[in-house]
Amino acid sequence: SLAVLQALEDGLKKADADPSVKAVMICGENGKFSAGADIRGFSSPKRHGVALGPIVSLIESSEKPVVAAIEGVALGGGLEVALGCHYRIAHVKARMGLPEVTIGLLPGAEGTQRLPRLIGVPAALDMITTGKHIPATEAQKLGLVDEIVEENTIEAAIRLANKV
Repeated sequence: SLAVLQALEDGLKKADADPSVKAVMICGENGKFSAGADIRGFSSPKRHGVALGPIVSLIESSEKPVVAAIEGVALGGGLEVALGCHYRIAHVKARMGLPEVTIGLLPGAEGTQRLPRLIGVPAALDMITTGKHIPATEAQKLGLVDEIVEENTIEAAIRLANKV
């Protein structure tokens, strides 16, 4: 939603400007990272304000480490947010993917560029063209996530952020 995008942008800019902040952790609410954009918004008149692509670029360009704490799902724009982060920790039951293709859309926030850089072209093409969701264990084997945890993902992400 526009509110989530604005909150991400504001939070990142505030964290980057605050010398007491050493790292940033991005998580979802209620055990879900993000299922991506609400496709009903695609048919509405052009939104003014923030867009996902520049937010993901803002995350990626942060001079402070940014860690994604992925619980539940990171799909579509949610995965693209995670791809912009410098590190990704996932709960063992998390699933990731770019399902937009199943409704005739391509990932629009540079997921088609960031995913191949991270996991290689063959694996990325498979994910992008099929829209399949992969489990955290497969994501770790591909290099999509840095660590898998069975415990509290947020606490693990904070530990990693403090370590780096």
